[in-house]
Amino acid sequence: MKCSNLAATALLSLTLGAAPQALAQRICVFDILGAQGDIYSLMKDYQLAANNFGASLELKPYTDEKIAAEDFKAGQCDGVMIMGLRARQFNGFTGSLEALGALPSYQALETVITTLSSPRASKFMTSGPYEVAGIVPMGAAYLFVNDRTIDNISKLSGKKFAIMDYDNAQAKMVQRIGAQPVASDVTNFAGKFNNGSVDVVGAPAAAYKPLELQKGMGERGGVARFPVLQLTYQLVIRPERFPEGFGQQSREFALSQYSRAMDIITQSESEIDKHYWIDIPPEDMEKYSVMLREARISLTEEGIYDKRMMAVMKRVRCQIDSADAECAQNLE
Repeated sequence: MKCSNLAATALLSLTLGAAPQALAQRICVFDILGAQGDIYSLMKDYQLAANNFGASLELKPYTDEKIAAEDFKAGQCDGVMIMGLRARQFNGFTGSLEALGALPSYQALETVITTLSSPRASKFMTSGPYEVAGIVPMGAAYLFVNDRTIDNISKLSGKKFAIMDYDNAQAKMVQRIGAQPVASDVTNFAGKFNNGSVDVVGAPAAAYKPLELQKGMGERGGVARFPVLQLTYQLVIRPERFPEGFGQQSREFALSQYSRAMDIITQSESEIDKHYWIDIPPEDMEKYSVMLREARISLTEEGIYDKRMMAVMKRVRCQIDSADAECAQNLE
């Protein structure tokens, strides 16, 4: 009799359709050090937290960011953790966080990321089939040079400058200052600098030790203490493959990791040998800020940067320094 009941139950399950077992969502994670890097470590903690949001994540490390993004587009990943520069193709709004000179301090960056992580900003996080489910600071991008006599913009003229081959903004800015752009990517820009193929690279402090940028600087080089832009990591997902409301919960968790990410950034900046830092005179810093603003406005008019994000970041800058001349102008 019991066997008969079991058979009947099994038959009923087949007839009605058994509940499908939930499949894990795969997240492709770019970290220049692969599974040994800080970002991958952060994502392992995120993996545990995502269980509380109803997701079961499987992480796959990548040391080549381009391949991670391509695999995501091809549907081999349900989400991808990449730099904001490359994430711009999936969301032009958040991808404009890396606009030249738009966030001159970590205070400004924190304010903007906090704003974007709130429920009120959720509508801007979705673009087409993609949603930005988290933003994490990566650190300011500084100019590493192989000759510290290159201590102002005019001396960059004619110098070879490594740029990310997928970022039109970098190419246009380098051409604007009279330097020679050399197309590169995250897998080879450091090698080009270290072997002398290029004179200048823009990179966060986190790249200094693992990519051995001191080799490219040698005895004569240095690092200009001026943030050209703020780099971020952004988690981009296909929301239909995740539980409802996952994106907002994910963004709030990512925001909770801001201090942890900043600790990593601060540690990385402290590891750059003190003698390499080049301090820029205040009058020159002001001129560079104006130059970057003019370039940013031009790039926004060309559609490379999102006007709405430019307005958000200007509002934050003026909250921090209302006396800045730009605050009385209606240019961004």
